[in-house]
Amino acid sequence: MSITEFPATVDCVHITTGSAASSASYPDNEHCQLNRHHSQGHRHPCVLSKRKLDDYGPSFDEDDEDVHLFDLVSVRMKKGETCAMDSSFDGRLGEGTSSDFDHRGFDDSSTSVAAETSTKSILYPYDLQFFVRTISVGNTMVMLANINDTVMSLHERIQAITRIPVFEQRLIYRGRQLQHEQSLLECSIQNNAELQLVGRMRSTEHPKAWQIVDDMVSLVLRLYRGEFVFSALEIITTLITDFLNLATEADLDPAIKQLQVFLSLSAPAALVMLYLSPIKGNKECAENLIKHFMDLLRHSSPKSLHKFCAIIVLEFCNLLRRDTPEDSLYVLCRSTLGSLLETDGIIRGMRCLESVRGPIKTPELFPFVNELANKLSIDLSSSIQAPTNALAGPSVTDIRDFTAFLLPLRNVILEQLSFHRSKLVPLYRGGSRDPSYGEEGEFLHSIYIGLLKKMDMCLHGMEAFLIDKGKGDCVIPYIGWSQYLPILKELNSISLLFEGLEEEFWAIMRSRKSSINELVIRFAKRTDDYMWILCHKDIMNSASRRHLSMLMFPEPTEDYEELQEMLIDRSHLLEESFEYITNASVEALRHGLFMEFKNEEATGPGVLREWFLLVCKAIFNPQNALFVACPNDRRRFFPNPGELTGIFL
Repeated sequence: MSITEFPATVDCVHITTGSAASSASYPDNEHCQLNRHHSQGHRHPCVLSKRKLDDYGPSFDEDDEDVHLFDLVSVRMKKGETCAMDSSFDGRLGEGTSSDFDHRGFDDSSTSVAAETSTKSILYPYDLQFFVRTISVGNTMVMLANINDTVMSLHERIQAITRIPVFEQRLIYRGRQLQHEQSLLECSIQNNAELQLVGRMRSTEHPKAWQIVDDMVSLVLRLYRGEFVFSALEIITTLITDFLNLATEADLDPAIKQLQVFLSLSAPAALVMLYLSPIKGNKECAENLIKHFMDLLRHSSPKSLHKFCAIIVLEFCNLLRRDTPEDSLYVLCRSTLGSLLETDGIIRGMRCLESVRGPIKTPELFPFVNELANKLSIDLSSSIQAPTNALAGPSVTDIRDFTAFLLPLRNVILEQLSFHRSKLVPLYRGGSRDPSYGEEGEFLHSIYIGLLKKMDMCLHGMEAFLIDKGKGDCVIPYIGWSQYLPILKELNSISLLFEGLEEEFWAIMRSRKSSINELVIRFAKRTDDYMWILCHKDIMNSASRRHLSMLMFPEPTEDYEELQEMLIDRSHLLEESFEYITNASVEALRHGLFMEFKNEEATGPGVLREWFLLVCKAIFNPQNALFVACPNDRRRFFPNPGELTGIFL
């Protein structure tokens, strides 16, 4: 493999190769920065080696039919050759044939003046044009820079072209290695200088991780080229498992560095490339491998690594979304990313895999939130239009992923608000967006408005079915309605971020009171949190309040081994019962009670029921002064505001 085979580009240097010549053009008045060739635009993996630079990039032969899939190629120049200048092309380099690259004499003064004028036009507004050559095979890159640019910036530009990590590069000039903090002026680099790019011969901190991933990517590339690899699926699956075991068993810092290897070697791009391969069996093999990788990340990786694993999964999502946005494998990767993002504060203060890419920015999550919001909107419509369809309505998975992706967005908005002010403000003031919210606030507000309108339509549609219930007909709790409450909970959480939205949200809920109560009674579960709706009792009737109150109690079970035994003297019923209860643990009381009265042989559920009845009567007995009866309704009692006496002191 060689650098010329890796897709490389410079923002204002277009480098092409042909059978006869190489050409490069430098548009005027544009900054010549090197494009970062990352996952969003990278379809095919570049397999690098930590030992030599020749191994960076896929090893396609020059006549390989797949070479055209790469976006750009870099230029190959002969040693001692410089870019020819042709003033007839408005300061552009190398627009002619190969003869333009021949060595020319500069003894003639007119030719020298013309070349000097052309060079100045090409370099503007830069000070230097020089070459970076790999010492092993002689591939050369043309660079433009200013004399005050640092060597580190040059390393970063090389990484953008070749995907060779900065820590794997060394630049040699005049026999000396250039230091990162030095400027090009301090290194005495002049026009048309030739720098040598060599690989850092290093004993890596994690050679086993490098070897495992390198072996894995190499096998994937062999499959992609149509080669037969015996037991490829089993071998690569084992390599993936071994790699993640290395990372998850290590301490945090070593684990992060090992995860870097997976991206540095472009393993996600290699697996996605295999998944998109037309060769029979490759798609199924890659699908199984990616699913296995996602399953390990979701269930086997420690929470401390989730934020770093999320960067890798984001790479998969970006690659798959571009080519297969409705594919089930993409949905699985997106769901895995959402589960990893559920760790609170993943965006805030998030470290990154520094040598490969920066941390996840909230705008990178916008496409996923938008996809899920659109999916939920479509499914909500189907739940009303075809309520008898068992598949109609939002899915639990989509709502779970939607909730997970909203969490980091809400956290960022809360941080922005706390930084600017302590209270909420309207999103728009005088037609312009308040700077406190940023683009995250504007995006989330639009998502909220669209879903709230759809939910209002669905709740209104439910009312037609509830009217039939009032007529005595049986109302079927359609399965499509079951996910309305989780969506409303998320909308309520968003409304708390903006001034006026909370009042608007609950005004709509009051107008759909009958639908809300039906949802609570039919679909509220013990495992869910409903405190958000209990705070607004005015929209709930007695049946729904009673149902939510009962859900607060632990679910009774009969599979207990031990019982809390009590032996009570009837003459001291309340005192002794109080002593038993206060000395028992909560867990022991949940296991069950075995009740027996002194000097009596009867036991069992009947005795336990009698004890409950007697204790309740004693608690509310006015002589014990624990509670005071309501003067207007003798069925109601209030805690006694006076001082306790007797056994309760």
